Amino acid sequence: MSGPHLIKHEQFPSRFLRNRRDLIVYLPPGYDAQSGRAYPVLYLHDGQNLFDGATSFIPGQDWHVGHTADACIYEGRVEPLIIVGIYNAGKQRLGEYTPTRAPKLGGGRANRYAQFLLEEVRPFVENQYRIAQGVDRTGIGGSSLGGLVSLYLGLKMPRVFGRIAALSPSVWWNERVILRFAATARALPHPRIWLDAGTREGGRTVEDVERFRDVLLQKGWQLDRDLHYERIEGAEHNELAWARRVAPFLQFLFPAR
Repeated sequence: MSGPHLIKHEQFPSRFLRNRRDLIVYLPPGYDAQSGRAYPVLYLHDGQNLFDGATSFIPGQDWHVGHTADACIYEGRVEPLIIVGIYNAGKQRLGEYTPTRAPKLGGGRANRYAQFLLEEVRPFVENQYRIAQGVDRTGIGGSSLGGLVSLYLGLKMPRVFGRIAALSPSVWWNERVILRFAATARALPHPRIWLDAGTREGGRTVEDVERFRDVLLQKGWQLDRDLHYERIEGAEHNELAWARRVAPFLQFLFPAR
């Protein structure tokens, strides 16, 4: 079996963020054969860590998203979908992935990143590929700060993103501001959320993520209906750990119909 069907768009420009980055698009098995079919789409941050060990943060360690998605789709566990990996912008990553400005650390450009995503990336992708319309056909996801920005944008724009994958999200950011944001967000309809944390990530990661889970439960989310929480024993904060969660989160967010 050949490798996953990936298409790279290099140096995609943003007037909102005033920079450029690569996009990498995964097309599901059968995409070329089924000319009329439109597919759900999942936007994932830190695109260089998703498909190729040569471009990832730690060389050789990537999420294997393409191979895993192919396998899940072939096995009939996940519906065929398009995945858009959006590269981070290096030193500007922290700013773009954080909703507020923190003392000493800076940040707080997530709203601009949202404009980039919705007004630049999305129209481009929808023009190039057969993307299904509708909130329940559109997902966003990432890990660490990428998980944080996914939760922030997903809860802020529940009529855009109906599926959220937040792997080891950085709930700690700026005195856990995302807890207060989630408590007051009017996120209706409720996005379907995958949330997880590993027990060897250091700090209070598990405790923080479980506090976030509890805020969602108080807001009416229901475990294993529209919210899946997983505490992963022994899992660290890295690409190898997140790679193991790709199949489960795809299955929860985009189950085969």
